[in-house]
Amino acid sequence: MKIKYKIALSYSVSAFVLLNTFAILAYYFSAQSRKAEYLERLEYRARSIANVIIEDDRVKVDLLRKLDKTTFQDLYKETILVYNPSYDLVYSNVKDTAIRTPRRLLDYIKKNGEYSHERDNGELVGVYYTEGSVSLIVLVTSFDKYGFQNLQNLRQILIIEIIVAIILLVIIGYFFAGRMVQPIDKLVEQVQTINANNLQGMTVDAKGKDEIAQLGANFNTMLIRLSNAFDLQKSFVSNASHELRTPLASIISQLQVALSKEREKEIYVDVLNSVLEDAQHLSDLSNGLLQLAQSGLDERQFVFSEVRIDELMLDMGNLIKLKHAPATPGAEPQKSPRIDISFLKVPEQDTELTCEGNESLLKVLFLNLLDNALKFSKDNTVSVTIDFNDSAIQVQVIDNGIGIPTGELAKVFEPFYRGSNSHQVRGHGLGLSICKRIALLHKGQLAASSILGEGTTFTVELPHKHQ
Repeated sequence: MKIKYKIALSYSVSAFVLLNTFAILAYYFSAQSRKAEYLERLEYRARSIANVIIEDDRVKVDLLRKLDKTTFQDLYKETILVYNPSYDLVYSNVKDTAIRTPRRLLDYIKKNGEYSHERDNGELVGVYYTEGSVSLIVLVTSFDKYGFQNLQNLRQILIIEIIVAIILLVIIGYFFAGRMVQPIDKLVEQVQTINANNLQGMTVDAKGKDEIAQLGANFNTMLIRLSNAFDLQKSFVSNASHELRTPLASIISQLQVALSKEREKEIYVDVLNSVLEDAQHLSDLSNGLLQLAQSGLDERQFVFSEVRIDELMLDMGNLIKLKHAPATPGAEPQKSPRIDISFLKVPEQDTELTCEGNESLLKVLFLNLLDNALKFSKDNTVSVTIDFNDSAIQVQVIDNGIGIPTGELAKVFEPFYRGSNSHQVRGHGLGLSICKRIALLHKGQLAASSILGEGTTFTVELPHKHQ
């Protein structure tokens, strides 16, 4: 069932229940009012009769008979019975003399002074009236013909009004429900035209301040994110394919040349060293792609624990030396990398340098930053400063290399992007992107500042464990 039908149905059913409730209450209170009014009228009638027939401490029934034959009787199907205190019937306007009143009823009226009761054939009122030394019991019975007729008319009017009102409510409810869901229908129509090929620049109308407008605005935000994700995916696939194809093509071509004819041992060694270098590049690229994929996962996929940043940075020295060790026996050793770590402030408590994070990912973050800095440092030396404030731990990785052009600083964290002045240095452009994602995964920040020709500084901010 469509939403507009559900709204119209819910609206109509609710209105039907309310109208029926009000109609029943109106009819009930009208019936109660009629009953109270008519019983009061019968009581007044009974007392008037007693007052008429008592005169000079005597009961004068003849006067009542005369009045009864003229205009005194004005109630429909009225029955008048008058008894003395001894329960003898003094007067009756009913010709059937066999009519008698139960003694217990007369006892009740005599004791309590009055009695009223509603019966199928009308209402009964009895009063015990005393004037001077004379007392009488007067019972008056009558059927409220006009009152019940008015109630019947009221019931018919209410039923007709409810039927007409329900018909109008269904029509009005359907109309307004259609108006209410019209923006949703438009949103559905627009969404049906959106696919992976036209995400760029596609938006839906989101006017107003109601929930539907908010839904449209959120949907537009989602489209932008999806568009960016698709663009990033396309760029990622294109760049990854290019980066993977280049070393593979180099390996294949070198092996084909080496196998085309017999060569000297030294040439085979050179070919194998070159192939090994390309294979290491492929290995680094594969590891980078895996780390990049892991860094894009939700933080709930990782186990977070307390990590001391100062201890982690001290361990980085051994990891860097191990990574930069000669790959093959007998190869010419490279200049040993140097990492200078300094504290801008001395911590008073361990928590000032402790964050909540995944130790393996944080190692990847700082290892990539240090390795990247060493690639561009002129003397194979990197400076690391550790600082903290009330909310975060700050780690700066500083090199004295070629620097990054100002216009390219915002792009260095994009996957596979490499600076225009860095192509002579081996790399695949994934390290900084991985670092950025890991920092965001830990609810931190990674920023870069650089002076061309003097060096670059990368600043990592990680919140304390209590933040």
